[in-house]
Amino acid sequence: MTYENLDRKLVNQLLGDGRASLRSLAEELDVSVTTVSNHLSDLEGGGIIEGYTPTIDYDALGYDITAILQLKVEGDALVDVTERLTEHRQMVSVYETTGDHDIIAIGKFHDTDDMNNTIKSLLGDPEIKQSNTSVVLNPAKEHEQFELELE
Repeated sequence: MTYENLDRKLVNQLLGDGRASLRSLAEELDVSVTTVSNHLSDLEGGGIIEGYTPTIDYDALGYDITAILQLKVEGDALVDVTERLTEHRQMVSVYETTGDHDIIAIGKFHDTDDMNNTIKSLLGDPEIKQSNTSVVLNPAKEHEQFELELE
């Protein structure tokens, strides 16, 4: 039994099937179920694996519009505005950034009216100085994670 790269191999297996059983993971990695269980516990405890969630196709659920909001905010309001955006249920990603904009947020909306109403309510915030919104025409790649390189 070799444990070289075991954690990375385990993560890569889970990326392929997050619902894989300990037994199937052990067989695939050629180690014992106990070894997989111990390494998995360590990965979870160390915050490397943060949870197991389904991948949702928002388009199939009627969220046909994806919008990218680029925001400039008052300097001392960055944390507050970021926090409010992260609490908004339709914002799937929120980033504090460098460059021309302070925050970039990505949201999913049912239609343009839903997007417009949400954006107007967000932009009513006096701490947001400027905004630019782009609508995604075609998501070529979305919500993808990548396999880890083996050392």
